[in-house]
Amino acid sequence: MSPWSDRTVFITGATAGFGEAMARRYAELGARLVLCGRRRDRLDGLAAELHGCRLATVVLDVRDRKAVDAAIAALPPDFAAIDVLINNAGLALGLEPAHQTDLDDWERMVDTNLKGLMYVTRAVLPGMVARDRGHVVNISSIAGTYPYPGGNAYGATKAAVTQFSLNLIADLVRTRIRVTNIEPGLCGGSEFSLVRFKGDAEAAAKVYAGTTPLTSEDVAEAVVWATCLPAHVNINRIEMMPVSQGPAGLTVYREG
Repeated sequence: MSPWSDRTVFITGATAGFGEAMARRYAELGARLVLCGRRRDRLDGLAAELHGCRLATVVLDVRDRKAVDAAIAALPPDFAAIDVLINNAGLALGLEPAHQTDLDDWERMVDTNLKGLMYVTRAVLPGMVARDRGHVVNISSIAGTYPYPGGNAYGATKAAVTQFSLNLIADLVRTRIRVTNIEPGLCGGSEFSLVRFKGDAEAAAKVYAGTTPLTSEDVAEAVVWATCLPAHVNINRIEMMPVSQGPAGLTVYREG
């Protein structure tokens, strides 16, 4: 019997990209799954694909604090004891400089990437503490460490996620709960850039032109690795990039 057969994995943003890849990977391991997302049709399609896996689906927008609390409180008994929480829901919107950006885009990124992640964590964490076991995995980004033009609010939200993760570790040091922050770089094969450019497929494709980016499966494998380690081992952070990417140098503007 798989060691995961008695564990429950709760994944937000499970309807595309990293979340979908992680759902498939944990299904292979035999875990119970709680798959959350805003799109019912996508959830139903993934559930049908994973037929035979023990899973529950929850239509959920993590920005809605009351809905988050209600959804977690209403989980079926077999799925209520969450062993691994993967805070994956998030997005980037736009690539304009700060003085030209749409404030609605900034608010949506803050509400989803940071506040939504906090809502879900706060709702799940008391149960983990009461059971004295669990693992919180937050999906951040290298954008939280390395700035780039147009990354403004997105990078700020991911820097906050990274710091929030480290502070969770500090808060939970007297428990057996683990916290891991995953910080991917350039990653293709998901809807990330298509969402960022609001459906402009040509602009999204240019992001990956001439590169071999990470895949959603690469990120899923990193998450699975961290959560499969012995219970006394905590991986604080995983920063991962494709070999075609490196940290950018400092920008210097020279007149003339």
